[in-house]
Amino acid sequence: MKKTLFPIVSGIFIIILISFSFSNKYEVNNETYQSGFEDNIKVFAVEIPHNIKFADEKVPLNKFYVKEALEREMTVNTYFHSSSIFLIKKAQRWFPVIEPILKENNIPDDFKYLAVAESGLSQIVSPAGATGIWQIMKHTGRELGLEINTDIDQRYDVELATKAACKYLNKAYEKYGNWTLVAASYNAGTNKISKELERQQQDNYYDMIFGEETGRYVYRILAIKALLEKPEDYGFYLRKKDLYKPYKLKKITVDTAISNIPAFAKSFDLNYKEFKIYNPWIRQAYLANKSRRTYTISIPK
Repeated sequence: MKKTLFPIVSGIFIIILISFSFSNKYEVNNETYQSGFEDNIKVFAVEIPHNIKFADEKVPLNKFYVKEALEREMTVNTYFHSSSIFLIKKAQRWFPVIEPILKENNIPDDFKYLAVAESGLSQIVSPAGATGIWQIMKHTGRELGLEINTDIDQRYDVELATKAACKYLNKAYEKYGNWTLVAASYNAGTNKISKELERQQQDNYYDMIFGEETGRYVYRILAIKALLEKPEDYGFYLRKKDLYKPYKLKKITVDTAISNIPAFAKSFDLNYKEFKIYNPWIRQAYLANKSRRTYTISIPK
């Protein structure tokens, strides 16, 4: 009995000693803690821009509910440090792709921030099935001319998806003649926006009541715009080497099937993963291409 009891008692004694050691190592008294907290923790209210526009349309910050709604989104994005840092990084990769396409299609440059609000510039799929950087639904993508099936999903092609988004945005502008409402319609749909314009007898986004998501949507875009235009104003200091560089790619065309994508990739000194990073719209390890269409494939220069 003594032989079995001693190890147990010893073990308990060691655990107590360890606990006491850790307790003494990390525990500080309340006075020291409070002093350290006051010296090191500083959180400030975010200063919102005094004059901000979306697509050259002035935001009415003289209205308290507009100012407070913008302040909410700016505070959320400013203090969501990990997410905001990666938005700044990824913007340097994708804005050079998106900006010229917006310009070619007469879409205001500020709509690049809508893409950030939609997806964080990541190739994500929403619970509802919206896909890619521009978060396009399947039926909408097909209406806008994108090929979407089990083998190919051009919503993942940033250039083609941006062109498709431009078609939607231009069509919505023909309807509303107001870019802020166009942006809101990208989230809620034109049917919802038109219904609410009539029901509320208003003609602008800022004086209307929407559900939580649409009601915050344009303000989130504005907050992202302010943050990405002048990140230093909100405490983000990234060096040039910290930013993600744009892909340097060249295009090749194919009008036949590719039976083995991994082998095809190796012919360009790429592994399968690298090939898929540059061509995420090819959804399988092959390209059937039974209709003999011409596709553009991206490979590094």
